Amino acid sequence: MLVDNVRRALARLTHLMDTYVRLPAPDEVRGALTDLATHVRRTPTVRMEPDTVADSPVTLKLETLQVTGTFKPRGAFALLMGAEVPEAGVVAASGGNFGLALAHAARALGHRATVFVPATSPAEKIDGLRRLGAVVEVVDGYYPEALAASDEHVARTGAMRAHAYDLPGNVLGAATLGAEIEDQVGCPDAVLVAVGGGGLIAGLASWFRDRCQVIAVESEGCPTLHRALEAGRPVDVDVGGLAVSSLGARTIGDHCWATRAWIDDSLLVTDDHIRDTQHALWHHARTMAEPGGAAALAALRHGAYRPRAGAHVVAVVCGANVDPATVTGIPSGRVEPVELLTVDTSSRGTWSREEIYGDEGR
Repeated sequence: MLVDNVRRALARLTHLMDTYVRLPAPDEVRGALTDLATHVRRTPTVRMEPDTVADSPVTLKLETLQVTGTFKPRGAFALLMGAEVPEAGVVAASGGNFGLALAHAARALGHRATVFVPATSPAEKIDGLRRLGAVVEVVDGYYPEALAASDEHVARTGAMRAHAYDLPGNVLGAATLGAEIEDQVGCPDAVLVAVGGGGLIAGLASWFRDRCQVIAVESEGCPTLHRALEAGRPVDVDVGGLAVSSLGARTIGDHCWATRAWIDDSLLVTDDHIRDTQHALWHHARTMAEPGGAAALAALRHGAYRPRAGAHVVAVVCGANVDPATVTGIPSGRVEPVELLTVDTSSRGTWSREEIYGDEGR
């Protein structure tokens, strides 16, 4: 217990030394969007009609189609391109998604990457890290334990520390997602976004500010921002449940906390709601979403968020790194008609449907 407390104190001290809260200005975001264009994808938006993925119409922003399967490469590239990376490379703690993004960005830019991963992370994420050339260190516990171990490695080797969600670069990268949404569909009335440590919502809130509602959504098992707002300050929260591998930060990030005036509501959804939404995304949009990726839409689908009539709502589907069998429910070898979405990523997210078939190619 004493060792664990010392590790957590070290992690917090290192974080305070490395981090200063700086939210990006609009011109910085526009510059970053241009700089990142050769490294990240302009992901599509898809307008879903009522009674499909939700009772009301909604625009999905499909970061599931981003490089490595989540929004995280935006921040990873922003961090590395804005820093001098030492020969010892770059180090991070990650439940998997940021680690994947960092490993990809480091390899693309010619740097070494070491990722400390909680033992609770899905096997497919750990395997993906190794395929991208990262050195993977699996740590017993959750994200805080992995973070403490990564900080010890930084102190020993002099490697660059890359936080998963709470550095200015994380927020700048996430803010490019907001600018991209506005370029594609205009400024919406509301944006629903899942929250773990808060880097994504900090970026979106920094971009939209008071121009639209920014709605935070967390699972009941990972209510980190929700509890901080209740307490009036960031607090440590026990985390668990279906979405813990991507939303399982125990303490909300300083950058997210700094944007709380632009976060209009904080909502919780159940694991059952998330699981049902994963299935709905697959059935109606052929979109594979991990639990954290489906959380934002779950708030709309299951009534935690009720938009006013006629409101233009965007739900960010922020991650796709999941075992397909847990989402599709299709037994091995079965052939099922597939509803294929053909998406125009260059403009306002137009799309069409056509039916294809599975293994037999009918």
